[in-house]
Amino acid sequence: MRPARTRDNTEGDRTVAQPVTQQAGEFGRATLREIDAGGADSLLHSATPPTLVDVREQHEWDAGHLAGALHAPVDSVATMIHGLVPNPETPLVVYCAHGVRSARAAVALGALGYTNVQSLAGGIVAWEEAGLPLAPTARTDAQHARYARHLALPGFGAEGQARLLRARVLILGAGGLGSPAALYLAAAGVGTLRLVDFDTVDISNLQRQVIHTTSGVGTAKVASAANQLRALNPDIQVEAINERLTADNAGALTNGMEVILDCTDTFDARYALNRAALAARIPVVHASVYRYEARLTVFTPGSGPCYRCMHATEPIAEAAPACDVAGVLGSVPGVFGALQATEAIKLLLGIGAPLVGRIMLWDALDARFDEMRLQRDPACADCSTVQ
Repeated sequence: MRPARTRDNTEGDRTVAQPVTQQAGEFGRATLREIDAGGADSLLHSATPPTLVDVREQHEWDAGHLAGALHAPVDSVATMIHGLVPNPETPLVVYCAHGVRSARAAVALGALGYTNVQSLAGGIVAWEEAGLPLAPTARTDAQHARYARHLALPGFGAEGQARLLRARVLILGAGGLGSPAALYLAAAGVGTLRLVDFDTVDISNLQRQVIHTTSGVGTAKVASAANQLRALNPDIQVEAINERLTADNAGALTNGMEVILDCTDTFDARYALNRAALAARIPVVHASVYRYEARLTVFTPGSGPCYRCMHATEPIAEAAPACDVAGVLGSVPGVFGALQATEAIKLLLGIGAPLVGRIMLWDALDARFDEMRLQRDPACADCSTVQ
């Protein structure tokens, strides 16, 4: 690895006629440290990798960037950095196209109190010339336009969008929860959605199952939903499976999936899914609704509780009547289906704090969200042996 050095004023996006400290102007005077592409790559593969900060403009970022980088254009980096990297002691490697803008940004960050900042000598051009890879990007101009709001998100960007386009998600149930969840995952560009439901569309479903239409009454829910999802986003593949999930077929239905959304409404299906997901080590985003209330949690095999930890024994039917008996406010599953889609995206991208070991509760009438902790049961009949 080449050691960090003071900047030579002939490198960069253009010939530089003045020292970087003068070029930085209002950023103040500070010692600039540089690192070459090979040194940066070695650091990124070390036990304590630095955080990458790309200070180029949006169109340059969209064309390709380093994997895992944060995006803060040079003119905004001073105002954005505290939100992106709150700890000023975090090691940073800043880069641009050739090294001039990143030099300015590095000096600015030093003036803001960031104590371990290096600029990538030669920028992303030198990185590519060294044969080092860039992050995968959204593949076409149409995809750049479709997912533009994702591409602009810090910590998401083109790399995150490309990850979604490769993802495989199972949605069990195309009803009140599954409808909004499927729509949002399809809109987000999740590459493969497998829908499983055995029911047909009834006129009474349309009050809350927003993926279906009046013209679809009497058709299989998975067929009705698949048509809408393909129309919404031609980038994705939809696997429509008109079956009831049981203990016998749960393994086959979950095979090859990365995340599962439990949008079912029977305890038999939930327990069967729980065992299959644990066996395959697939995380499950679970939600349920009752009248004006809903709850949401995430089960990650081996690192948190499972569904049976929440319900060690199956509740009696009278304690949890179906919505055709108890009723349900149509917007309640809409809200929580969207939240299920959000948790699934977080799991796929490894961002945020998923609801593992936590249950989100919502009372729509009181307009109140609460949270309760859920501990893993060491004696759980389903997950106690899963490490």
